[in-house]
Amino acid sequence: MKLNFAAFALGMLTLPALAQDGSIKVPSHTVDQSLRAKLPADIREAGSMISVNNGSFPPYEIVTGADSMTGASAELQDALGELLGIEIKHATVSGLSAILPGIKAGRYQMAGGPIGDFPDREAQNDFVDFVQEFVVLAVPSGNPNALKSIADACGSRVAVMAGGSAEKVIKAQAETCKTQGKPELQVQSFSDQPSSILAVRSGRSDAFFSSMAPLTYFVRQAHGQLELAAVGQENGFRNLYQGSVVAKGSPLATVLLEGYTALVADGTYAAIMKRWGLAANMIDKPGLNLAGATAK
Repeated sequence: MKLNFAAFALGMLTLPALAQDGSIKVPSHTVDQSLRAKLPADIREAGSMISVNNGSFPPYEIVTGADSMTGASAELQDALGELLGIEIKHATVSGLSAILPGIKAGRYQMAGGPIGDFPDREAQNDFVDFVQEFVVLAVPSGNPNALKSIADACGSRVAVMAGGSAEKVIKAQAETCKTQGKPELQVQSFSDQPSSILAVRSGRSDAFFSSMAPLTYFVRQAHGQLELAAVGQENGFRNLYQGSVVAKGSPLATVLLEGYTALVADGTYAAIMKRWGLAANMIDKPGLNLAGATAK
């Protein structure tokens, strides 16, 4: 599926504020015994599993305590827990570089995410994709560096999340600036979203390159200090799907896929996504390793 960037950019003009809309109610669920029976025995017997996160990634994941969070992804995981008859606990680590190895080593059973799905990542992980994302820039109001796409970023200081796909893309753009003899693009890598956006607000960075959903949230929390830039451009990405992550070959992939599918069918998915202002990121149905599938 190809992205309609122009239509998406136009749609952004009418998006509601990215905050929880309490008027949209989320259905409750009873345990689906057939789905619960497909859980690995150790999780079923423990009655719980651990979902790891990288700190606040609003409006999907907003960490509120050592082992608690809110946000769209958190609510989806709560609904999955109801379907499976288990508690999905939360653990926070620093950086994607700690999430994926932690899942592979069995310290965590899943990452709720959403985390970017790319064919190279699928070699070691399985992705249960439930959203589609776009990658743009958050810049000071007025866009003083006139950044209309990442191709305009030469000579700018760009903040990015360390270890993520956006870091790889912006580093490649920095090399392009160098080979073209243009001013240096300084890549500034941070461990979390709040630190990255603070760098822009404080003037230490000229832009933050990341997913549109959290950037829209941060821009609307900045009280006019920030705006989005490079909206409607590919910015090094096409067909960008994001989802929950489990270890490669884990039976949890099928369980999560069936669980998300059930939440789509009964309206829970749409209710949660819309109440967090994420209607533009919804997909028709969840899928397994969609990046690899669309790349073929």
